[in-house]
Amino acid sequence: MTISLCMIVKDEEEVLGRCLESVGGLVDEIVVVDTGSADGTREIAESLGARVFRLAWEDDFAAARNFSFSQASGDYLMWLDADDVLPPASAEKFPALREMLEETGADTVMCPYGTGGLVYLRERIVKNCADAKWRGHVHECIPPFGKTVHCDLSVLHLPCGRDKGMRNLFIYEKWAEKEKLSGRDLFYFGRELCEHNLYTQAEAVLLEMLAGDGWYVNKIEACKVLARCRLAKGDAKGALSALFESFRYGEPRASVLCELGALFKAQKQYREAAYWYEAALHARDHSAEGDFEYPACRTVTPLLELVVCYYSLGEREKALECHKKSEAIAPDHPSVIFNKKFFGL
Repeated sequence: MTISLCMIVKDEEEVLGRCLESVGGLVDEIVVVDTGSADGTREIAESLGARVFRLAWEDDFAAARNFSFSQASGDYLMWLDADDVLPPASAEKFPALREMLEETGADTVMCPYGTGGLVYLRERIVKNCADAKWRGHVHECIPPFGKTVHCDLSVLHLPCGRDKGMRNLFIYEKWAEKEKLSGRDLFYFGRELCEHNLYTQAEAVLLEMLAGDGWYVNKIEACKVLARCRLAKGDAKGALSALFESFRYGEPRASVLCELGALFKAQKQYREAAYWYEAALHARDHSAEGDFEYPACRTVTPLLELVVCYYSLGEREKALECHKKSEAIAPDHPSVIFNKKFFGL
């Protein structure tokens, strides 16, 4: 059983070596598709054993990734971005992953993907077959198919800080003029608009997404982004309604509960804010469902906010109790250190 690593790259000389070295000796083949580099990306890839192909860029990430898959000969296909790395702990698990693939004959392997405190599952390895197809011009994905298994082979995303500018937004605008966007594409389009402070346009796209078909996890996220758009426009009540709307699509998420707490805290309604932050502490982990999960939203974040809420309510002992719990979880957190000095501990 063989595994091919497939990548698409452009001007990644700063990080590509780091990525490929992290998987050195683990995969049987490396396929790198260069979509127009003007630096030393191609030479770095070749020096580390990759087969490099050129492909003209046509504002379509899925098309480029599908081309990379088409050039691979492995029984299984694994993908990484140039600014990803396989941590040493994950590299050590690679032999066990191979054994699991041999034993189960799995078609799709879901693995944790982490960046900046955010952790979510991605389809990291798929069987080399006709069903292994990328979808989406931007924020592309492979819809899981066949027998799906989960593996704790974590991948870390370590972006180099290069500004992507308006690239993704321009791509969405281009394709929106040519075709009807899927619910998933509408979600990401709306999020891009929000991130570029185009709040009115973002709200319209997100409402269209929520009114149509779409994955419930994306709809929950769309409600969060919609709330941010409305809050940025000074519409706190509209933001509150958007967050409550997320309850229609699934069990309340810790991140939503923390944002509800923040809305009430901003209005100095500390009792109401404390209610939602307490609820966040008891929220379940939904990362296995594909959620964009911030573990801190179930632990240190609400605890730190509860310190403020309970102290503002005159309940010093409750505030101190929350501080001690937060200190046990994150003793080096700047707010924990500040609170420790504040309480004279």
